[in-house]
Amino acid sequence: MSQSPHVSLANAIAAGVNQEQSVNNHNDSLRATIGKVVCVGRNYAAHAAELGNEVPSSPILFMKPASSVVSMRSDVIRPNPEQFGETHYETELCIQLSADLSMATIEQAQQAIGGVTLGLDLTLRDLQSKLKEKGHPWERAKCFDGACVLADWLDPQAFGNLQNVQYQLTINDKLTQDGDSALMLFPVYELLVNISHAFNLQAGDVIMTGTPSGVGVLQAGDKLTLTLGAHEWTSPVR
Repeated sequence: MSQSPHVSLANAIAAGVNQEQSVNNHNDSLRATIGKVVCVGRNYAAHAAELGNEVPSSPILFMKPASSVVSMRSDVIRPNPEQFGETHYETELCIQLSADLSMATIEQAQQAIGGVTLGLDLTLRDLQSKLKEKGHPWERAKCFDGACVLADWLDPQAFGNLQNVQYQLTINDKLTQDGDSALMLFPVYELLVNISHAFNLQAGDVIMTGTPSGVGVLQAGDKLTLTLGAHEWTSPVR
């Protein structure tokens, strides 16, 4: 059986191979395998409150296509605000699967996690609100090209059981979102189990696990910095 790209990356780093080159190759491989991005809404009570939404009793799910995925290594590009209105940022802990999941158990979900990183779920909030008011689907507000910004994938073993993962977003060096997976309404393993009982998950699929409070509007010229443990990624907004 061939090694997963996650294991290959870890081995390359351990062997002293150039880490940046390995990460770039790794990301190219993983992006090519993404079938879908499954997003979880209102998984932090404080975020539900700041948007005036009810706290859910079960996970709220929606999807982004693989075509919406871009790297945090490039600029974060907003759709034309004159045409589409405000673009909001939502920082999220993200998981990528290295195995298929269907009607999974907790143990199967744990073993299927192949990578961990941070991502930005970008939302055309004005457009989303208008579509919701009309009772229309709101994929146009969530699925545009560049709507899913992902940082580099990291070895999940570095994050234990994913129940106490801290992460941050700073904008122009000011702390804007301060996340802690311990505050999730539905923890990572439970999310994977729940989703796998709704529909099949496939190796390569990405799960965005929900955003903490502090979401807001992106402005041209903003400097975004995502921090996950000792890892940090910075990108300008245009």
